[in-house]
Amino acid sequence: MTSNPRQPSLLDAFIPIAILVVLLSSSVILFADDSSYGPNQIALLLAMGVAAIIGLKNGYSWKQIEEGIVHGISLSLGAILILLAVGSLIGTWLLSGTVPTLIYYGLQLLNPSVFYAASCVICAVVAMSIGSSWTTAATVGVALIGVANGMDMSEAVTAGAIVSGAYFGDKISPLSETTNLAPAVAGTELFEHIRYMLWTTVPSFIIALILFLLIGLNASGEASMEKIVQMQALLEQNFNLGPMMLVPLVVLLTLAMRKMPAFPAVSIGALLGGVWAVIFQPELVLGLAEQGREGAVAAITVVWSALFNGVTLDTGNADLNDLLSGGGMSSMLNTIWLIMCALSFGAVLEKTGLLKRVVAAFLKGATTAGGMVTRTILTCFGTNLITADQYMSIVMPGRMYKEEFAKRGLHQLNLSRSLEDGGTITSPLIPWNTCGAYMHSVLMVHPFEYAFFAFFNLISPVLAIIYAYLGIKILRIPVPAATKV
Repeated sequence: MTSNPRQPSLLDAFIPIAILVVLLSSSVILFADDSSYGPNQIALLLAMGVAAIIGLKNGYSWKQIEEGIVHGISLSLGAILILLAVGSLIGTWLLSGTVPTLIYYGLQLLNPSVFYAASCVICAVVAMSIGSSWTTAATVGVALIGVANGMDMSEAVTAGAIVSGAYFGDKISPLSETTNLAPAVAGTELFEHIRYMLWTTVPSFIIALILFLLIGLNASGEASMEKIVQMQALLEQNFNLGPMMLVPLVVLLTLAMRKMPAFPAVSIGALLGGVWAVIFQPELVLGLAEQGREGAVAAITVVWSALFNGVTLDTGNADLNDLLSGGGMSSMLNTIWLIMCALSFGAVLEKTGLLKRVVAAFLKGATTAGGMVTRTILTCFGTNLITADQYMSIVMPGRMYKEEFAKRGLHQLNLSRSLEDGGTITSPLIPWNTCGAYMHSVLMVHPFEYAFFAFFNLISPVLAIIYAYLGIKILRIPVPAATKV
């Protein structure tokens, strides 16, 4: 191989991307909601292979390409450790009663006169506590759609409120996979990323709540609260609930505010959840132990299992079982698999110069913060449209624009926030995206119907662009003279 590889052409750069689009689209068509559980990973690796072949054609050695892949994967190792800790935390918080208590208090917010706004808040509380918009929509969301039918209220508005709340909670939860992924790709710290996101996320959520309140002013009808009441009763039957169950959450938030790194903070929260489970949920813990194990051995075994494999509960209600079962490190393995494949694809594009060639085409004329943030958000949305996967809408633009933000004196927190504003929250608005298809399947409301009422998801990207052009909360860094654009 030559010592000076050739610069790729624009055609070289777009071939692997075009192939990836075709493969990911085929993956969604053939495997639907399951496309992110293996098919997309294969698509990424095949597209990576095409990119590698183009790199070899242009004079790169396989050793150089392999070094690029290893370096690309190494960038995700911090996020992988956090994701594993998050899995453990979810498992022990389900077992300790922390998550059930949050859900129980959230359900008490329901009132027919403010149903849409309350539905949004409930889903926000649940999603923030478990870090999953999908699980929130499939459980509490389904119950709320049932209540809306009983109250003779709009399913489309209710679904919009559910999606808005679920993605607000998902977006700012340190337990969320995408909230961990965005700073990992951009090169920022998790809790700094969350704090910086609040500037666009909280105002957008407040505006959304005001709109839901205004829509709900003319709503009328008697609510059939049977599903919600039943869920509350089952929570009381299966868990010891109360403010003390929220101590693990308070500890985690305190550690975050004191700027402890995410991995040790989440790990401490997970271990504390296990201790709380033994102290406050002894009957539940012993009930989950294997036959023949008693006392301390049984308690240690159940908590240990919750840390690596989560929990599986039987409350007598299928929806509640889905909500309160899961977690454990094993629950994060598929996401880690997807992240490694996505970062490997991006790493080959970067190492062979293909990524730089694409970036140059996309960023032509972008010199201001407004132009950069706008292009990033539009690229994320376009990636959601084309690849039909929210993880790809974060990873690909993040890899593409990371160096370009620095060249323009823009802190990477601007990038990580833009990845979430443009990627995470626009995914459920697209019917063929895995998130949109999933929401349609569980809520039975088409994305084209609820998209107009998913106010938070619509407002946040627009607000982020406005902030960028007005210079509001745009962090800057010094730019070396040699790299100025």
